[in-house]
Amino acid sequence: MIATFTPLEWLLLAVAACAVGLSKSGMPAFGPIPAALFAAVLPARASTGAVLGLLLVGDLIAVRMYHAHADWGILRRLMPSVVVGVLLGVLVLWFADDATVRRIIGAILVLLVVLRVALLARERRQSAEPRPLPAGLAHVFGPLGGFTTMIANAAGPVMSLYFVASRLPVQAVLGTAAWFFLIVNAFKVPFSVGLGLMTPESLLLNLLLVPALLIGALIGWRVARRISPVWFERIVLVLTLASGLFLLLRP
Repeated sequence: MIATFTPLEWLLLAVAACAVGLSKSGMPAFGPIPAALFAAVLPARASTGAVLGLLLVGDLIAVRMYHAHADWGILRRLMPSVVVGVLLGVLVLWFADDATVRRIIGAILVLLVVLRVALLARERRQSAEPRPLPAGLAHVFGPLGGFTTMIANAAGPVMSLYFVASRLPVQAVLGTAAWFFLIVNAFKVPFSVGLGLMTPESLLLNLLLVPALLIGALIGWRVARRISPVWFERIVLVLTLASGLFLLLRP
């Protein structure tokens, strides 16, 4: 299949790999973009496994950059419910068609943006000092993150919303997300291999695209060091909404 790619398809895959680097090094809301671009070039199910291989490379880079900034308390609260979401995603991949899965994810992302905007509006009305999300919401975001990452590698916006809304500093958001996705994506590998989504050919494609990923990682690292928390959250919200609408409206 690799030998049959057109120049345009290689360009789309390179942009997708660059977006993986961006999402892992400084702009996690870019997470859904690789899934969308890979699905435009490869069959939908095959694209899921191909993206996962690149994400693992990006996860290692992200952990190397931000390993010291993780909030392990949040990670411990999230992980049990994330496992439930991943297992649910395995079942959906086994039975549901691509169009159904895509629309489920799109609806979840749009709903999360609406929820976060509503929470921000409430904070402005009730207090000048924003409050973090209740710890119990980990049991909502955990399954959502596990589900969306298993069926489409699209949990970046979901978990970014949770980390940002938890009022973590930007560096802590990036460090917590780095460890979260390294652990969860590694957990997904046996299921992806068992479903036939990760193959030797997909790993070869990953190897060819690593240079583009590294370029994106460098760009993301430089941007993340300069962006303010306010603009960071705005970018997360806008890209999450755009990703959700794209998945909902895509024919």
